[in-house]
Amino acid sequence: MNKQSYEQKKEALLKEFKNKKGKGIISINKNTSNLFRSRQKIKKQRINVRNFNEVIFIDKENLTAEVEGMTTFETLVNETLKYNLLPPVVPQLKMITLGGAISGIGIEASSFKYGLVHETVLEMEVLLGNGKIITCTPKNKYKDLFFNLPNSYGTLGYILKVKIKLIKARKFVEINHLKYNNQKEYFKDISNLCKKDYDFIDGTVFNENEMYITLGKFIDSAPYAGNYKYMNIYYKSIRKNKVDYLTTKDFIWRWDPDWFWTSRLFLMQNFIPRLLFGKFMLNSNAYIAIRRLNDKYNLTQKFSLIKNFFKKTKKSEAVVQDVGIPIENCVQFFDFFNKEIKIKPFWICPTKSYNKNTFPLFDIDTEKLYIDFGFWDFVQSDKPTGYYNKKIELIVEKLKGKKSLYSESFYREKEFWRIYNGNIYKKLKAKYDPNHVFLNLYEKCVKRA
Repeated sequence: MNKQSYEQKKEALLKEFKNKKGKGIISINKNTSNLFRSRQKIKKQRINVRNFNEVIFIDKENLTAEVEGMTTFETLVNETLKYNLLPPVVPQLKMITLGGAISGIGIEASSFKYGLVHETVLEMEVLLGNGKIITCTPKNKYKDLFFNLPNSYGTLGYILKVKIKLIKARKFVEINHLKYNNQKEYFKDISNLCKKDYDFIDGTVFNENEMYITLGKFIDSAPYAGNYKYMNIYYKSIRKNKVDYLTTKDFIWRWDPDWFWTSRLFLMQNFIPRLLFGKFMLNSNAYIAIRRLNDKYNLTQKFSLIKNFFKKTKKSEAVVQDVGIPIENCVQFFDFFNKEIKIKPFWICPTKSYNKNTFPLFDIDTEKLYIDFGFWDFVQSDKPTGYYNKKIELIVEKLKGKKSLYSESFYREKEFWRIYNGNIYKKLKAKYDPNHVFLNLYEKCVKRA
């Protein structure tokens, strides 16, 4: 794609924006969404950014890429691998977009080395509420916006183009799965291994006595290449194989076919459905389509009522969260989680600041190693709405952690702004969207507007 095409898209978008400005809250029409929170049906003026979905340019010499904001990581990885290059951090699901991973929070097994997705960004072009498109970098006059777009979820502006760093990749990844049965030893070893020369580190916890650290290393050749795109299931292989090999592309997308392990909610880990429908169902795009139907018809709650018909508890609560906990507090969170939430399995992913920059809306200690706990399931519950999610929010704050806002949140407004640097956010909102053309962060993430 050439830059002229991008400029033409911008021109058309600005005309559409101008026609809709002043007629209500403006939102965007896009092809994918990886947000897991229900939304109120309120009238919005929608602008179409679906066609901002291409890779503009890959600079092989300087190891950078210019990419439109709605480009999926699948598209970007397909292009960069042609040159044996990769984004430093590629979130686990193919349909996550560059803009979404920056204005939200993106993490993966390389995050112990390169931080979160937004830490690998060099420059962004952003559509503001006044209809202007500005370029922000860490050093220009819009640097305050650059450092506060992460975790703003499109409430300060929409990212139209990104310049991002790239790293060199190799053809295969060698994987080693280390098994543990002691939580203290488990987190101690994660901390130590993050100081060594690996390319990828994450973990899978099946129960309090069966935990795995997975170490990944780029290699040029392999004795074989595993395949977890159809009948074989990646997370189940962790228990079976101490050592495994994948092509780099298949390693990057190892979690996508089964959406980690949540494909079981759609019966796709059963042999017959997997055999018959797996070739077109085992991907995050299909799960997103199913989730949209669920959002429209509340299928999961209805399914839960049927499933639990003969049980005392007829309801369930969706607990879909990623929370970052400082390494020194992980055993305490682990104990809480096993006693109170009891979802199994769950994902473990270490992350540490890459360039020591501070991003106030997702403010973490740049000197510390954090562990992301990812858990996505339903808990049987006869408690009030949000009971378990609220307990998680309380313990995360107590342990000096940080919760991602892509899913349901239950914070009171005063509490929310204290945790997510409301004073800084409100100043930026007044500067870059004074007429409230876009929703604010609390409205979008907690009130579900």
